[in-house]
Amino acid sequence: MGTSLTPDFWRLFTVLLVIFAAATVVVSALLDALIVRMARHGRSTGHRRATADGFEPHLAHH
Repeated sequence: MGTSLTPDFWRLFTVLLVIFAAATVVVSALLDALIVRMARHGRSTGHRRATADGFEPHLAHH
């Protein structure tokens, strides 16, 4: 015996799906920004600091 899925179920399913999809995008963007910031911080703590355009002068020749 199968049970039929009611319109209320599909409404709740859709709402939860949208909420979790949005949360996934937000968490992914936050983690990406954090990783980029950590990578830039690790690079700029060397002997030379990064310039405004993001390139370090000694790396431009390679």
